Formats: sequence, structure tokens, C-alpha cells
Amino acid sequence: MKTVAIVGRPNVGKSALFNALAGKNISIVHDMAGVTRDRITAECRRGPEVFEIMDTGGIGAKTEDVLTEQVQVEAAIALDVADLLLFVVDVVEGINPVDHELSLVLRRTQKPVVLVCNKADSTKRRMGSSEFTKLGFPDQLEVSAVHGLGIKELVEMLSQRLELSAESAEERVAYEAIRPMKIAVVGRPNAGKSSLVNAILNQDRTIVSEVAGTTRDSMDIHCRYNGKNYQLIDTAGIRRRARVDTPVEVFSVQQAMKSIKRADLCLLVVDCAAGAKMQDRKIAQLILESKKPCILVMNKYDLFHPTAQQKERIEHLDEIMRREFFFIHYAPLVAISAKEKQHIGKLFKAIEAVREGAHNRIGTGSLNRLLQHAIENTPGPLGRSAYAFKLLYVTQVNDKDDRAVPVPHFVLFANRAAKLTDSYLRHLESVIRSEWPAEGVPFIMSVRGKQPKNARKK
Repeated sequence: MKTVAIVGRPNVGKSALFNALAGKNISIVHDMAGVTRDRITAECRRGPEVFEIMDTGGIGAKTEDVLTEQVQVEAAIALDVADLLLFVVDVVEGINPVDHELSLVLRRTQKPVVLVCNKADSTKRRMGSSEFTKLGFPDQLEVSAVHGLGIKELVEMLSQRLELSAESAEERVAYEAIRPMKIAVVGRPNAGKSSLVNAILNQDRTIVSEVAGTTRDSMDIHCRYNGKNYQLIDTAGIRRRARVDTPVEVFSVQQAMKSIKRADLCLLVVDCAAGAKMQDRKIAQLILESKKPCILVMNKYDLFHPTAQQKERIEHLDEIMRREFFFIHYAPLVAISAKEKQHIGKLFKAIEAVREGAHNRIGTGSLNRLLQHAIENTPGPLGRSAYAFKLLYVTQVNDKDDRAVPVPHFVLFANRAAKLTDSYLRHLESVIRSEWPAEGVPFIMSVRGKQPKNARKK
């Protein structure tokens, strides 16, 4: 797949252009310089063939951000791996000295460059773009990324320069059929999320720093492990609301929350050396409320009682974390060290075990016999009285979303359904899990009641 890198000095609208080409809001757009730090990638499907677009941090940024040097390194890597460069400039501000310097850098790459004059949303502004011809790039186009003006023409130019051709129907169908599992890597700041992504990729793909809030955007990164395709979503650390102190961080947290909702599976990364915090449990609650499959990733295991015996360490860790995360008891626990790249293979074994378990359906007949037996031997809160509920039928609803990790949905039909309390439903869930464990997968339990006789007559 061909790659297009979007480059330019800070605050010229690179992230807005990235979002316009991607067709969705992925990169955070804000007036503050230096918002984008990592290389963020997405697919552009607006042309005859899919190609990859890459957003970068502002080159030549001179901000107070302690990560500026690493941002520049990430941008340099983008220049190296791209097949074509989109050089974004601001028609409102005109040519900046940094634009001149950057044009020299881009020419030295000897790669095709398209000069994109952004913020050209009026006739007067479009006329002002003529001064950018001084930069010496023959391919120049005026756009307004925020308003979507000129994006279609830009895609056409990119398709020509990249020599893209229309994919056959069979190839497109085949591509959709092997849609990779989307795995959201979530947790509080400094838990080691970006370090885990880098360990999986075996390269420094995301910026790692002890500064809390280093990762701002939710990054989609394609990877292949043990012959299988995955889409990792590296998210910003989710902090307590009281400590979210800038608009950019608010957007970062919102993006992380959206990443949980669109993921097939969530990896909740916990710093086990520091111990589980209240915020870790709140994030776990968000995953539970979103009904997403989950794996508890105990990072920095190399620092957790390092002098104790291995068996004692893992038993002690399991005991502590099962108590802390009792409400997602179904989630498997995997201890790793992202920094030392230890036990990454075990993590992917757990991921595949969750996927496999979610696809194993329990037979309707077996399910009904199992729950009928459980109800007979463990009556509900009203005991065996005539006013207690009666289970008529239970079934597992077919998953129509075709998700990589489907979430089982059990529907119970009963008379006096209101008598089925949440605690008793949890009991019935544990009964199902005793025969069908489905590690890492939440269950959805719905109850549909039989109407009273007088209501049916009406």
C-alpha cells in the first residue's frame, strides 16, 4: 500500500487535512502549536485505490514542549518511509522562514511533493496562494481542509502521482474479509501503553516518555503477529477529570473513550509495580459498561517483588488484582514487561483464546437444560412460591455485527420477569460460565416477560 506523509510547520492545518482525507476525526485539531506528537496513520478510501496517509508533528517547532526533539525524529521517519509528501502551508499567514527551510529539506528527499495551500476558503485567499510558487514545487493546489474544499481534486492529483488504479471487486471483498481485530490499548497515564505497542511492533513506533500525557491522539497501527493481522489502537492515558487541565487533554480523553467503543477487544494496561489505583478501576468500569471483551495486562512485572519465587509472585499478583477488579472477574490476567519485551507471546495467546472462546456457541437445548436445572436447585429471591418467576425459554441471539470478538447475548423469556433481580441474573451468568467459560468476554443478559392475562385480553 502506498504511503502519503503530511508535513509542514506547526499550526498550518495538517491534522485537519488528515481528517478530511481519512473521512473521520482521528487527529486532534487545535490552535495550540505542537498538539500532534506521534506519527498517526489511517487509510484514505476516497480514490480509485486505498492508500495510507500519515500525520506528523510540526517540523521546525520551537515550543516549550519537552518532547519536541522526539517529535522531530518521528517526522523525519515519516519523510523516510513515505512514497509522496504533502507539504502544507498557510495562505493566511503567507510564506514563513520555516516554510523556506522546510522546502529545502523536502527537495533533498528527492521524493514527489505536492504543495497544499490550506485555509483557502475564499477567492481573495486563493489568489494569495500565488506567492508560494517561490518555493519551487510544480504540483500546487489550494484547499480548505476544515470546509472540505479542494479535497476531491487533491485526491485525484495524489492518485495520478502515485499511479493508483481501481481495485478489482474480488480484491476489495477479500480485503474486507480479513479485517484485522481492533485492539484498544487503554489505561491511566504512564502505565506503559506506548511501550507495549512498541514491544509488539519491535520498533520505536510511538513516543515513550515519563511525562504524563505524552500520547495525545488515538493511533491506529496495523501489525502482524504470528501470521495474524491486528489493528492496535494506542490511546491517551485517561486521567481523573479533576486533573484534566487543558482543552487538548479533554479531546485526548474523549478520543480514548471512543477507541474503547470501536474496539473488538480492550487491553487494560495496569502498572502492577505501583499497584491498581482508583482510576484503573474506573477505566475497567468504562470497558464493562461498553460491553467490550477485556484482558488485564499487568505491566512492569519485572519490578513486582523481583526477589520472590516466580510461582509466589504470580499467585500474589493474581490474588491482589482479582480483588481489585472483581467486577470483571471474567477477564484473563497476563503479566508482562513491555520495557524488557517479556511475555508478549503470552499476551497474544490470551488474545487468540478470547477470540476463539467468543465464537464457541452453546447449544440452545443444552442452555435451556442447564438454566432450568440451576433454577430448580437454586430458587430466586421469592423461593418456590406460586408468585416466583418461571423460566419459559432461553436462547443466544445471533450476532449480526460480524465482529472479530462477538459478545454473547442471552435472552431469557419468563413469566413475572420483574422478579428476576440483577443479582440472580449474575448467578445465572456464572452457571453458564461454569459450562462455557469464554474468558475475557462479557455476557449480555436480557429478560423478556410474559404479559399478565388482563393485558393480553386488551
